[in-house]
Amino acid sequence: MIHNGKVALVTGAGSGVGRAAALALGNAGYTVVLAGRRADALADTIAQAPGAKMHAVPTDVSDKAAVTALFETIKADHGRLDVLFNNAGGGTPATNFGDLTDDQWFGVVNVNLNGMFLVARGAYRIMRDQTPQGGRIINNGSISAHAPRPGSAPYTATKHAVTGLTKSISLDGRKYDIACGQIDIGNAATPMTDRMVKGEGVPQANGSMMIEPRFDSAKVGETVVFMAGMPLDTNVQFVTVMATKMPFIGRG
Repeated sequence: MIHNGKVALVTGAGSGVGRAAALALGNAGYTVVLAGRRADALADTIAQAPGAKMHAVPTDVSDKAAVTALFETIKADHGRLDVLFNNAGGGTPATNFGDLTDDQWFGVVNVNLNGMFLVARGAYRIMRDQTPQGGRIINNGSISAHAPRPGSAPYTATKHAVTGLTKSISLDGRKYDIACGQIDIGNAATPMTDRMVKGEGVPQANGSMMIEPRFDSAKVGETVVFMAGMPLDTNVQFVTVMATKMPFIGRG
């Protein structure tokens, strides 16, 4: 493998689309820093890409001190950062809005929004201050950044907020050659979406339950590599990657 000399960071790299993106970037020649809460899961990701240049920095993105330590490690080990896939996130089981608990709400917000901010800001600062200047931040949004599912207020609200964060970073990053885009994913086959193909499936807007189609999460990784490979004067601002037959277009 010929390494391209660029350094990428992937958060939530121990499973799901984060793992898919880390593997794709590693196999494309990036040096990949894997961040996630579980060291064993990160090690499993690395084991799936023999020959790739990857290393793990266990990190809870909702912990400010841990995120600071992550970027100090990147600066010390690599001296720069070229790409961030700002991916770590999660949700709660479908819960009617009136029944949501404080812990459910703040638990999702702390990871999906506060964590997304902390990591994006850390990457932005490295990219702004390094020589040569610039880099690319790819935020993981969601189909829910466009239309909610029933019982998904914490997740949906944070993913709408990610879109605002993406646009703000895009504007503020222009003078530093920092490009920022967003990938919105619908029904990638990951542990997070296993419930879509089990039992009765997942709730629909009309009150019914339905099994929903999924697609190979490796295609998300390929999309991240595509976005990351653009020159910094070109940006994929928003891209949606989804199962072709999922009930999104025409939902409701």
